[in-house]
Parts: sequence; structure tokens; C-alpha cells
Amino acid sequence: MRTEILYEDKHIIVAAKPSGLATQSSKIGQPDMVSELKKHLARQTPGKAPYLGVVHRLDQPVEGLLVFAKDSKTAAAFTKQLSAGSLHKTYYAVLCGQPDRKEDCLVDYLIKTQDNAARVVEESHPDGKKAVLRYQVLQTIDMPCALAEIHIETGRFHQIRVQMSHAGYPLLGDVKYGTEETVAISRSLGISVVGLCACSLEFMHPATKEKMHFEVKPQGKAFALFLQ
Repeated sequence: MRTEILYEDKHIIVAAKPSGLATQSSKIGQPDMVSELKKHLARQTPGKAPYLGVVHRLDQPVEGLLVFAKDSKTAAAFTKQLSAGSLHKTYYAVLCGQPDRKEDCLVDYLIKTQDNAARVVEESHPDGKKAVLRYQVLQTIDMPCALAEIHIETGRFHQIRVQMSHAGYPLLGDVKYGTEETVAISRSLGISVVGLCACSLEFMHPATKEKMHFEVKPQGKAFALFLQ
């Protein structure tokens, strides 16, 4: 199993997703995190179909933390936390380029395109959905690249990758949203995986009401430029 379980009780599972593994796939035979965890649960209760509620997702190229519900009541409680903004996720991202502002809030309007991508549109666009993120530059190197901490206030499709690219700082290793220059930089460094990791997850346990906090260290090659 490529999925790493960090915590489990009778209500929730917290697990780390590696880059390249889909959270949940509709393609028959394609490995995904949900299938791996359901097989894990099925071994605990033979003959009974396991329940696994998907609370949130990560893009297939993105690594990091996810929490899943093991019953419908817990899933509903997590949905409320997401709506209230009390389920907090922190991301580390490796940017191509170095933002002039060390801290900033980006507000854009996004649409999902027919080719399974996203793009920024005018606020007046009838299908545009508001996307808000805040970033803080943690470290820079001469390439030039920067390590940034990112918090999203909305959960839009490919949000971080699209917004940072639109701001002029595509993520290292991102072929889909990078420019010719940033893709060339990524290839020269031998980096083919998007430099993005959901490194921290914080929420209130729906059953015990305990505040839960989990962290992982990014494993992607892009992060080796910064994190030792």
C-alpha cells in the first residue's frame, strides 16, 4: 500500500498521500488512495463493505495529508467544519521566481475547462468561482526559486497551482501551469513532480472534540533544494 496511515480510530483515518497516487479515481484498475484504504478496512471486518467518507482531496501530482471519515455521521461533521473554515490545511510550495511581496493575499476567479484544467477569468464571468489564498515566503535561493507557506480560504480545482502561476510564480515541476521557461528550469534540475505538499492538517475530532494536529515532511525532489 502506497498510502501511509498516520492515525486511525473507529471514526477517522488520517493518511499521507504520495505524489502520483490519485485520491479517488473513476478509472477502472487505476490505483487510488480510497481503494487502498477500503481494502485496509475490509481486512478488519471481513464480509462487510467498509464505509469511507472522502472529506477533501488532493490533486494526483500533489503529496500530503488527508483525513477520511469511517461513518456517515463523522463525514457530515467534517463537512460542517469545512464550510465553517475550521478544518485547516497548510501547504508548502516551491515557486519558480521570487515574489516581490513576502506575504500577500491572492483573489482570483476560476473556471474549470473541458481539458481538465482551470484558468483565471474576469470577476464578471458567469461561471467564475472566487478563489482566495494567502502565502508567505519562507526561504529563497539563487536559481531563483522560493519556498512558500500557503493557506487556502476556498477549495477550488487546482487552485494553488493556477493562482500562483497567474501571479507570475508557477510551481517548480508543474508542466500543466508552468511557462516554457519554468518547465525548462524544472527539467534542468531533473524535477518532474509538482513542488506542492499539504504538510499540515488541523481539525476538531468529530466524536471526542479533541483538537487534532498532524504534520509531514515533504518528500518531493523540489523540496530538497530547501528542506534538509
